[in-house]
Amino acid sequence: MLAPAMWHFAFARDDGAPLDFIPGQFIQIHFEQADGTPQRRSYSLATIHDHALGPGEAVEIAVSFVPGGAATALFEALPVGGQVQASGPFGRFCLMPGDRNRRYLLIATGTGVTPYRSMLPLLADQIAGRGIEVVLLQGARSPAELLYGGDFRAFAERHPGFRHVPCFSRELPAQPHPDVRQGYVQQHLAEFAPDPEGDIAYLCGNPDMVDACAEALAGAGLSPARIRREKYVSNK
Repeated sequence: MLAPAMWHFAFARDDGAPLDFIPGQFIQIHFEQADGTPQRRSYSLATIHDHALGPGEAVEIAVSFVPGGAATALFEALPVGGQVQASGPFGRFCLMPGDRNRRYLLIATGTGVTPYRSMLPLLADQIAGRGIEVVLLQGARSPAELLYGGDFRAFAERHPGFRHVPCFSRELPAQPHPDVRQGYVQQHLAEFAPDPEGDIAYLCGNPDMVDACAEALAGAGLSPARIRREKYVSNK
């Protein structure tokens, strides 16, 4: 359990082959509802591995608990060693090899942060190789709901070019880190002075947040090519 209503699942392909993917991509889980209607749900890959060494074996995803949801019923009933049908990877919400920016602004709410977890090894390479800075603005209601917060904080401690800024809308930690903020991520974006010449922004999560941040970034002068977005909608 990542949070009160959030699971972390790890899978391996049943043919023993690795899953080759680009950090930021997603897979689709295929299943049938109780009445036999085929369904599919998309989940960003949260897997961390060194892609310079080739594809890894793990397939890791975060799954939201949606009361009464068909996908929730599937995962609730899945035992250790159980199987699911999946396809992919898909998607282009990825770091681009040709980027020449000075900073990445990574903005997320809820499970929208999972693509950034898989990007950490690539970001480490870019921090070391290009000297870029990275700011992750991560929104959650409370510390208990901050997905993978420990991973991002540990990464920030190892890499001074990476800054993790949790934004809590309801409840703050008992002893907040100096980078903790109260409120929504879109309320704190201006603090980091988006730069139309040096920044590339990634937005992933709640559609309202994505739209609000995209509007603010465009207002700061960032071109559409420098604002990359992916909206997450909770499906039953």
